[in-house]
Amino acid sequence: MRIRKLRLAGFKSFVEPTELLIEPGLTGIVGPNGCGKSNLLEAIRWVMGEGSAKSLRGGGMEDVIFAGTATRPSRDFAEVSLLVELPDGEQEVVRRIERGAGSAYRLNGRDVRQRDVSLLFADAATGAHSPALVSQGRIAAVIAAKPVARREMLEEAAGIAGLHVRRREAEIRLRATEANLEKIDEMLGEMEGRANALRRQARAAERYRTLSSEIGLAEARSLYARWREAAAGAEQARAKAGLAEQAVAQAGEAQRAAAAYVGAATSALAEARAAGEAARETAGATRHRLEAIRAEDERVERRLEELSRAVAMLARDRAREDALAIDAAAALKALDEEDKALGAAIARATAEQAGNDAARAEVERKVRDAEVAVAQALAAAAAEEAE
Repeated sequence: MRIRKLRLAGFKSFVEPTELLIEPGLTGIVGPNGCGKSNLLEAIRWVMGEGSAKSLRGGGMEDVIFAGTATRPSRDFAEVSLLVELPDGEQEVVRRIERGAGSAYRLNGRDVRQRDVSLLFADAATGAHSPALVSQGRIAAVIAAKPVARREMLEEAAGIAGLHVRRREAEIRLRATEANLEKIDEMLGEMEGRANALRRQARAAERYRTLSSEIGLAEARSLYARWREAAAGAEQARAKAGLAEQAVAQAGEAQRAAAAYVGAATSALAEARAAGEAARETAGATRHRLEAIRAEDERVERRLEELSRAVAMLARDRAREDALAIDAAAALKALDEEDKALGAAIARATAEQAGNDAARAEVERKVRDAEVAVAQALAAAAAEEAE
C-alpha cells in the first residue's frame, strides 16, 4: 500500500480544508513545536480506524473536532480523507465525525463499517497500530516490548496481521455460530415438540377441513333440496293462488248474487212477516170467534141437555098424567101444546146446532189453514234468516 494523498477538514488544528500530497520519494514536514506536525500522523491513524481517544491525546473522540479559538468559532464536524494505492487500484477512505452523532466511514463513496476499514489496512500490512507508524517513544517501546507484542509487530511487518484479524473474527464468528447452534438445538427441541403439536393440529385441521367440506357439501345439497322443495311449493302456491283467485272471483260473484238474493229474501221476508202478522191477526180474530162459537155451542148443548131433561121429565109427567088421565086432561092439552112448542124449539135448536156445527167446522178449517200458513210463513222466514 502506498499513501497518495491526505485531506483534512476541521480535524484538530486544521480548521480549513487542507490537502497534503505525498509524492514518490521522501516527504518531510518541518515546523516548530506546537504547529500540528503530530496531528497529521494522528489523522492518518484516525482515518485508519483508531478507536482510542487517549492514543489521540484527547479525553473523548469528539476532541478531534476543531474546538475554536478567540478569533475562530468551533466546528461541528471533522473529516479526514486518505487516498491509497493498492495493487488492484486506488481506494479512498473517508472518516467523518459530528458532534453528538458519532463517526461514519466511507470507502470509495460507499458507507462501510469500521471493521471493513480495519481489514482493508490489515490486508495491506498496516493499520492504526502498525509498526510502520513510528511516533515519539515508539522505538523505545519496541525495544522494551514483550515477546507477544514483538510477535504482533513481526506479523504486521510480514503482512499476515490481516489474516490474524480475520482469524480472530472467524473465531468470534465461529464461537457465535456454536452458541447459535446450541440455541438452535434447544430451539429445535422446542420446535420438535411444537412440530408434534402442530402435526396433531394439522391432522385435526385436515380432518376439520374434510368435515367442513363434507358439511358444506351436505349443507349445499340440503339447501338445494330445500330450494327445489321451495320452488315446487312456490309453484303449488302459485297454482293454489290462481285457484284461490278464481275461487275469490267466484265467491265475489256468489257474494254479489247472494247480496241480491239477500235483498230479495229480505223483501220477501218482510212481506212474509207482514203476511204472517196479518195471518196471526186473522188467526187471533178467528180464534176469538171460534171461542165465542164454542161457548155458544156449549150453551146450546147445555140447553139441549136441559131440554132433554125437561122432555124426560115431561115424559114421566105424561106417564103419570096418563095414569092420572082424569086429572090430566086439561094438563094434557097444555102439555101437548107445550110439547109442540118444545118440539119446535128442539127443531130450531137442532137446526141452529147444525148451523153452529157447520160454522164451527168452517172456523176450525180456517184456523187450521191460518195455523198452516203461519207455520209455513215462520218456516220460510226461518229459512230466509238461516240462508
